[in-house]
Amino acid sequence: MSLLTNVMDHSLDDGYAEAAARKKADGTGALPKTLRAKLGLAAGLVLAALVVTVGAAQARIAAPVVAKEREELIDRIDRETSVADKLEGSIDKLRDDVSARQREALKKHGGDQGELVGILAGAVEVHGPGVKLVVDDAKEAEQGGDGDARETSGFSDTGRVRDRDMQRVVNGLWESGAEAISINGQRLTALSAIRAAGDAILVDNKPLVPPYTVLAVGDGERLSTEFQNSGDGQYLDALRKNFHIRTGISVEDDVRLPAAPSVIVRTAQPSTEKGTS
Repeated sequence: MSLLTNVMDHSLDDGYAEAAARKKADGTGALPKTLRAKLGLAAGLVLAALVVTVGAAQARIAAPVVAKEREELIDRIDRETSVADKLEGSIDKLRDDVSARQREALKKHGGDQGELVGILAGAVEVHGPGVKLVVDDAKEAEQGGDGDARETSGFSDTGRVRDRDMQRVVNGLWESGAEAISINGQRLTALSAIRAAGDAILVDNKPLVPPYTVLAVGDGERLSTEFQNSGDGQYLDALRKNFHIRTGISVEDDVRLPAAPSVIVRTAQPSTEKGTS
């Protein structure tokens, strides 16, 4: 109580009180007394008010200009986006045209093996019985590297599916008898590459997002059994048990796979049959 009473009675610190008394005694702590000093103080106040007023006026004038520039920038972005979308559409049409010409060339010059070559090369659409395999990140993938983290660095520490996981899945399906495979609608060929770029998995340089749906054409029952019993199938099951990566495989009566966007010929040999060119 004595401390509270002292604070209430002496609200001003003794040091401040002493400094104020000293200034008052010296005559330096009061308002200006001469006319010149008063005029100087008034001029200073007017100047400060003028600066504040000019600043507020400039801000008010600049606000519409900034808003206009922002709208112009948004319009420019929209225009450029529209142009990019049109170019992308043109690229897709050209790719479809090239793919159609390649398929026609395979039918014309491939003889009895033309259809098979087209299927194996990924140049034509295919459908038939097969399996559907879904691979997805663990539910805890966004929580960081605790608990289910893998013993490596990067995004693999968060329970996410990695590029080499999908490589093993695809290779395991090929070895188990798959005739054609796609991932999230992206058809795989003998030249397809599955890589990582940051946190994304790229299939032929196209980024994919989870869940990863793998469709494989083949003898569904045999393909499913052989894959799950293979080393790659057991590897995928280990990911499910140890890192909670979600997987699911089912036998399908009819799966449809699109043709590859483009088929690149790396090597060629002249035909030795008579009557051909």
